[in-house]
Amino acid sequence: MNGLIQIYTGDGKGKTTQAVGQAVRAAGCGFKICFIHFFKDPRRFAYGEDKVFKKIGIKVLHFVIQHPHFYPHLSKERIRKDCLKALEDIKKIFKKNFDMLILDEINIALRDGFLKEKEVLSLLEDKPKKLHLILTGRGASRDLLKKADLVSEIRKIKHPFDKGIKAVKGIEY
Repeated sequence: MNGLIQIYTGDGKGKTTQAVGQAVRAAGCGFKICFIHFFKDPRRFAYGEDKVFKKIGIKVLHFVIQHPHFYPHLSKERIRKDCLKALEDIKKIFKKNFDMLILDEINIALRDGFLKEKEVLSLLEDKPKKLHLILTGRGASRDLLKKADLVSEIRKIKHPFDKGIKAVKGIEY
């Protein structure tokens, strides 16, 4: 069977959580997995899933760890350069015989213009046939959604942020 392309997008909480659950399920079935975070700074937040992933043998990588929304001093040109480097690194990872690769928040790079749609679509074309590839993040493009085998849109009904509650350890990270 060919690997599936899955996308979790939308403005609701749970896109990364869904990908984490998928990774844990796949690990339980003996899959070799690499989970790549975009725009998540492990020095700022100790992501709970990363701790569990290391215990169960899932490789964890962090690419382009800072986003201008949280770090306004960053230049968009620098972020674009780092995103392009991440795509090069992902293509190298394709050759390492993983069964599943998760690109957490890569859709943000596309939505915010740090990657072009054709660059991400090219990445999907280059994926090994048997590799299951999961992309998360708000703002997945129409053509990206067309290319996927499975798409879930996670819609916000309400969220603690709306009441001014900051990110909660164990829930958001």
